Amino acid sequence: MNADTLINGLQSIQNLYWDMNTDNRKAFYYKKRQRFNYLKVFGNEKENIEKAVLFIFLNKTCFNGLFRVNKQGLFNVPIGSYKRPVICDVENLQSISILLQKVEIRCGDYKDCIDFIEDKTFVYIDPPYRPLSPTASFTAYAETVFDDNEQLALGKFVDEIHHKGAKLVISNSDPKNIDNTDDFFDELYKFYDIKRVTAKRMINCNGESRGNISELLISNC
Repeated sequence: MNADTLINGLQSIQNLYWDMNTDNRKAFYYKKRQRFNYLKVFGNEKENIEKAVLFIFLNKTCFNGLFRVNKQGLFNVPIGSYKRPVICDVENLQSISILLQKVEIRCGDYKDCIDFIEDKTFVYIDPPYRPLSPTASFTAYAETVFDDNEQLALGKFVDEIHHKGAKLVISNSDPKNIDNTDDFFDELYKFYDIKRVTAKRMINCNGESRGNISELLISNC
């Protein structure tokens, strides 16, 4: 991807957005979200730059930077409230472009990568986090739900790549934040090193509920 073309597109959309009042920003945001969803479904490779520009714009201006889609796979996060969001971080984008020059990125089911994992592979797995309460519905970022059965299937995949000699790290929520007797992950990954680390939870409709929380880092190294 041409980083300069991407940066030019983001700078243009940033300048437009910064000069708008609240009502115009709202109309502009939802128009761009609609366009992004159209390209997500019907777009082709020639429109990848435009799609990337829209993706970054939406990420920087939506509610809390959340990425979530509905059952049809359409991005459905509402607009956020930011005075001058940094939509075009030129230095960061240029650095990322350099780092990704020799990187191959594949999009697909995680199980598809099993064939090229070996004893020289490092694997970081960041699945949809297991919800901490019945009202926390963050198992559905994508079209399909990542429930406890999917967490168990992921655990079996982790065992497979562990036995292939790969070094791996998995992150997830810590059920013990809510229920100290919930040993779901302690049992699933009982043969691995489980560390509980403090993380700041940024996404919550109630601002007072955002703050430090325990999360899990599971590894075999």
